[in-house]
Amino acid sequence: MKDSLPPLREVIAAHDLRAKKSLGQNFLFDLNLTRRIARAAGPLEDATIYEVGPGPGGLTRALLAEGAARVVAVERDERCLPALAQIAEAYRGRLEIVSADALKIDERKLFAGGHVRIAANLPYNIGTALLVKWLTAPQWPPFWDSLTLMFQREVALRIVAKPDTESYGRLSVLAQWRTKPKILFDVSRSAFVPPPSVTSSIVRLEPLAQPVAPAVLGDLEKVTAASFGQRRKMLRQSLKTLAADAEERIRAAGIAPTARPEQLSVTEFASLARAFASIL
Repeated sequence: MKDSLPPLREVIAAHDLRAKKSLGQNFLFDLNLTRRIARAAGPLEDATIYEVGPGPGGLTRALLAEGAARVVAVERDERCLPALAQIAEAYRGRLEIVSADALKIDERKLFAGGHVRIAANLPYNIGTALLVKWLTAPQWPPFWDSLTLMFQREVALRIVAKPDTESYGRLSVLAQWRTKPKILFDVSRSAFVPPPSVTSSIVRLEPLAQPVAPAVLGDLEKVTAASFGQRRKMLRQSLKTLAADAEERIRAAGIAPTARPEQLSVTEFASLARAFASIL
């Protein structure tokens, strides 16, 4: 379905919208690409789509054109609101625009019931923080059914990284403990205006009904922070910051105290979190 709205370049020129580096903005003009991202977030027909940082609405238009029943777009840059209002007018009753900071908004109140899929070309400067917010929700399963998000490729690789790789770290453990993440495809720098200095990737994350191994979220976060905060050190050294008897606790978790954090699986980190739970 093709909408009757003017090309995005004309919309941006009409509203004098320039991407702000301070907001991590890079605008996507290629409708074929935005529609490919929208389809990756599907099925859309019966779902509410939550979009963060729509900017002038390139992905917003694609989501609606691909059949999204409802899109809730949260945008903190007030300069973009008139352009988004044009889209709301063209797709009456299907686009709700919320002027707010997505890092601060209470999404469970915003989406009271129903199935929500999050799809967004996330602003680079808050992308990781938003993902961590969604991964560390106190209630699980979360309010969202899936995440289809754009990140810098470096961040995308960290999300899906396996043990014994350079990219494996805290974000890998957190994402893979509660979700099944997958890189779908890359997006060239040339697709953006202005072009960023790095390649981007589309990542889809689907929540697991239960984490891959039992642990208290807060304990897991503290153990991974201490471990990867000194990732070149053996666990018996890095985890001394958590407990004087760290070596005994590591052994109790069934892990060699001489291991380094990048060698541990997500399940083993959950074991460490349980072993340190009494003092965390």
